[in-house]
Amino acid sequence: MASKLLRAVVLGPPGSGKGTVCERIARSFGLQHLSSGQFLRESLGGGDGECPRGRPVGGSGGTGSCVMDGFGSILSAFLPLIPAPFRCGACTGFPRTLGQAKALDRICELDLVISLNIPFETLKDRLSARWVHPGSGRVYNMDFNPPHVQGLDDLTGEPLVQREDDRPEAVAARLRKYKDAAKPVIELYKSRGILHSFSGTETNKIWPYVYTLLSSKIPPVLSDEEN
Repeated sequence: MASKLLRAVVLGPPGSGKGTVCERIARSFGLQHLSSGQFLRESLGGGDGECPRGRPVGGSGGTGSCVMDGFGSILSAFLPLIPAPFRCGACTGFPRTLGQAKALDRICELDLVISLNIPFETLKDRLSARWVHPGSGRVYNMDFNPPHVQGLDDLTGEPLVQREDDRPEAVAARLRKYKDAAKPVIELYKSRGILHSFSGTETNKIWPYVYTLLSSKIPPVLSDEEN
C-alpha cells in the first residue's frame, strides 16, 4: 500500500446522505467504512466491538446525532482507533464541531473535504420519513428505501423505531444546531483551500460529481456505472 493515497472528510447535515455517499466511496475505491456512530453504539453496549480492517472510511453511521466535544471520553477513545492507514483513508460525518476538527488535526492532515448542501425542505422530508433498526443502526426511508415488511428490519425481522429527533417537530431544531456547529468547521477547511461543496436534492445526482473528484485523487476499483 502506498504511504499516502487520500485523506478526506465528508460533511453534511442530518439526512444529507453522508452514509449513502460513504458506502459508495467504499465500494468504488476499495475502502472500508469506519463508523464513529457504530463505535458509539458499541461503546454504549451494542454491536460486536469488532473494528474493520483495511483502508477505512469513517462515518457517523445512521445516527444523525452529534458526537459533542463534551463526550470527551468517547471522542478520545475513538480517535486513537483510527489506525495509521487512515492517513490514506477518508472520514465521513466527522468532525462536526471546531473542537473535533482540531482533534482530527492532531492525527492527520486532510487532503480534501466534501460538503453536502441539501435544501432544508428536502432534509425535513427525509428525516421525518426515516426509521431505524436500533440494534444495528440500519436506516430505512419510507419514501424511497422502505423495508420489505412495513415496520420490520429486513435482516432480523425486529421492529423498527423512529428516533425522537427524527420526528417532524424536532427536525428544525436539529438542523439549526448542526448549521451553527458546522459553520466554523466549513470556514476552517474553506480557508485551507480543500473544501469542495456539492448541492442538490438527490444523492444519485450528486454522486457522479463526488466520484469524479475522488477519481482525480485515488484510482477507483469500480466505474461509476458499476456502483
